[in-house]
Amino acid sequence: MSLKDRISDDIKTAMKAKDKVRLETVRSIKKVILEKESLVRPSGQDELTADQELEVLTQLAKQRKDSIEQYQKAGRDELAAQEAQELAIIEEYLPQQLSDAEVEAVIDDLIAQTGASSPKDMGKVMGPVMQQLKGRADGGKVQALVKAKLAG
Repeated sequence: MSLKDRISDDIKTAMKAKDKVRLETVRSIKKVILEKESLVRPSGQDELTADQELEVLTQLAKQRKDSIEQYQKAGRDELAAQEAQELAIIEEYLPQQLSDAEVEAVIDDLIAQTGASSPKDMGKVMGPVMQQLKGRADGGKVQALVKAKLAG
């Protein structure tokens, strides 16, 4: 089942259950996917690829995380809680997140492959690491781990 079909089914389910937060969140995901599809149509592509769908979901999750952080800094806990609920719903569509140990193993492997040895080599490592971990690990966390490993 494609992501778009799954989202359409989830919209119907949320409507029947009268789950307002889930309904609004899933509708917003569908809206972004449809907007992105309209942008790729001129290039002859009818639907988004799995990677493009993952990119959309990752972007939406990142926006929610940033919003949560901003609301907490501003003391707006009720808005932060709402964003957290939406984030949890978006994460249901994302692949299973890797543990820190699994991320570190991938980083160690790629550092060994690229021969990176100092913080100057961070660019050599980050590109391949993020390509390999796309959608399965938070970019900020990955960057911090790579920086720590290359610093010594």
